[in-house]
Amino acid sequence: MSIVVSSLTIATQLALSHVIRGHLSELIHNELLKGCLLELVAAAEMCGSCFELIIIADNYGVYAYAVYLFLMTIWWGQSWGTATACPYSLLEEYVEVGANPLHVVLKIIAQVIGGLASFRWVKYIWMMELAQTHVGRGVDDCTADLQVPVFFGFLIECMLTCACRLVSRSLGEVEPRFAPAIDSFFSTSMVVLAFNYSGGYFNPVLATGLKWSCHGHTNAEHVVVYWAGSILGAMLSIRLWNLGIVKKTLVEPFKSKKE
Repeated sequence: MSIVVSSLTIATQLALSHVIRGHLSELIHNELLKGCLLELVAAAEMCGSCFELIIIADNYGVYAYAVYLFLMTIWWGQSWGTATACPYSLLEEYVEVGANPLHVVLKIIAQVIGGLASFRWVKYIWMMELAQTHVGRGVDDCTADLQVPVFFGFLIECMLTCACRLVSRSLGEVEPRFAPAIDSFFSTSMVVLAFNYSGGYFNPVLATGLKWSCHGHTNAEHVVVYWAGSILGAMLSIRLWNLGIVKKTLVEPFKSKKE
């Protein structure tokens, strides 16, 4: 019964966010305001549903967590539109396309607000204790997922974020039939790989929404691991992608088979 409650909790948040997103897209015509609000909703949805994923991981194991994350990632790719709920995606756009820096900053602020606000309603859902797994969870106390020294946590978030971004870029270039599922499978696999070390967040807003000020690391260490680590990993992926040999190695074999 508990897994059903968790599934319904996640599905309800995804459905409500999808509806809100649709209304915002129709009603707001100012592109900057619309972009900021869509980022806020996407970040709140991501963090709110991932709070429930913590319940699933704690009670049913990391592989059950991975199945849900895999499916949710595919859904987000279809539902979010231009929103990313991820700061380094906006920074990549700034570096590669020259997006307005003020717009980038405002959207990142909106993401952080959405991520931090998500526990407000998750807390009340847990306090209702609709399932045994929710009992005692509606409190502000939390424990960090960082189980290794800060430097190694930084390296894990940096290198695996870089790997995820390179795979995403390769899939965008090759455009295989099931690209969203392949991308989701790879990123979920990286999360599982890092799960017992850094938590495998690969997204500063997700890490901050779920683990800011938690026991086990200082806020400065949190910023180093989850913000500096993943953002530098994303920037590294741009540098590597622009190296002819890297792009050729990742893309050419698959393009040849496609042709």
